[in-house]
Amino acid sequence: MNKRLQEKLKQLPSGPGVYFHKDENGQIIYVGKASVLKNRVRQYFHKSRQSDPKTDLLVADIRDVDWQEVDSEIEALFLEAELIRRYMPKYNILLRDDKSQIYVRIDFNNKYPSVTTTRRPLDDKATYYGPYLSQLAVKRALKYLRKIFPYSTHTTLPNRACLLVHLNLCPGPETGQLDEKQYKSSLKKLVAVLNGRKKKLISELDSEMKQLAKQSDFEQAGKLRDQIIALKDLDKRILFSDKEFMDLSKDHALIELSELLGLDSPPKRIEGYDISHMSGSDVVASMVVFSNGVADKSSYRKFKSRLPGNDDFLHMREVTQRRFSDKNIKQWGKPDFILIDGGKGQLSAAQEVLKEKELFIPTVGLAKNYEEIIVAKQWPSTKLNDEIVLKQRGFTKRSEDFVSVDLPNNSNLVKLLQRIRDESHRFAVSYHSVLKSKRQTHSRLDDIPGIGPATKKKLLRQFGSLKGVKEANQEELSLLIGSPKAKVVKQYLS
Repeated sequence: MNKRLQEKLKQLPSGPGVYFHKDENGQIIYVGKASVLKNRVRQYFHKSRQSDPKTDLLVADIRDVDWQEVDSEIEALFLEAELIRRYMPKYNILLRDDKSQIYVRIDFNNKYPSVTTTRRPLDDKATYYGPYLSQLAVKRALKYLRKIFPYSTHTTLPNRACLLVHLNLCPGPETGQLDEKQYKSSLKKLVAVLNGRKKKLISELDSEMKQLAKQSDFEQAGKLRDQIIALKDLDKRILFSDKEFMDLSKDHALIELSELLGLDSPPKRIEGYDISHMSGSDVVASMVVFSNGVADKSSYRKFKSRLPGNDDFLHMREVTQRRFSDKNIKQWGKPDFILIDGGKGQLSAAQEVLKEKELFIPTVGLAKNYEEIIVAKQWPSTKLNDEIVLKQRGFTKRSEDFVSVDLPNNSNLVKLLQRIRDESHRFAVSYHSVLKSKRQTHSRLDDIPGIGPATKKKLLRQFGSLKGVKEANQEELSLLIGSPKAKVVKQYLS
């Protein structure tokens, strides 16, 4: 163990948080969580530690350690998955078992959504949160959260109130007395905790409680007071004892980004954009949002292009215009930083629109070929710091209008930008695939006014194909779907 590492181990705090083990090149090779940082990190270097071949390999590679304290274990748990997906440290892969990761599933499309966990997300229009690495810790966290925000786990409603209704852990959708709007509002507060927005939620609940008290609604104000107390009490809950994790309030990658581009402070809201199509058909664009370095999937947006053709620059200009319309700025706010998936052409198209709207938001591109960060020289809100480039062992290539920054692929900053770029690409491709599939299964029956999916299904089941429906006479159609609809179908297809 080198002297620098020995000195750092003496400075470890006693609170919960996340630690990073790094190798001789400064690359993060392991991310872990701890309820007591001081105890957990020092355990790796104790001679009395139980020998384990994989852990021995990790310890042999450690040359430095870094950490960041968090408020509670529950915050650590819900941030862990995001950071491991970003950095993909090699020893997190080696030391992890081969079980599937776990997701929290909430189907807000249902009248009374249920909250469940699953290992396999489906394309069923439900919202999935995760993945998380520890099933036991997630279920324990949901157990605590259920006492604050009671939720249903029923996928099929029972005939009478379940036991958990009487224990105030289930709101009782089966009783027929549950207010749908209030229940979904409660679930959104639960989701805010899952997304790491506990402090903001407490502040909102506090304001709402004071307002209710002014209106003399002391019963509802009392309920909110109890929720606030319970949320604050989560800091004391033990979810994973001293097993492994990281806070993003001082995210290393965000700090590197602000230093590299001369930003006043690390960006809180980052938006990433990508275009997806196949030879100019089914053109879509994606907007993904990362809040404090973590994916905020509830804020993702997708755009179906209104312009035809195979022109990524034109489509990037279109999506930027639509995103930064007055209406959308009012609804979604403005980002602190924008990442464009692409090179100089895509970046220029987006910046032209921003300039027209006088929105000089820090914006860069990430070129696919060499993972180069593309920075426009004349963009007012970005001032490239060459000293930081050299410090990170990177180099630049300069043209008349742009600078291409090439940083090591294992740097914190590049891994963050790759994570945002890959997520925007995944989201765009998934939407493109949906549109492509719909187009391939589209029938002329879909275009007939007043003919819905159920009627279309009846016609195809009875007559076998669109050709069979065309050849059917008016009487046959009337017997199946009624005279008014039969008349419309016959007129349209003829």
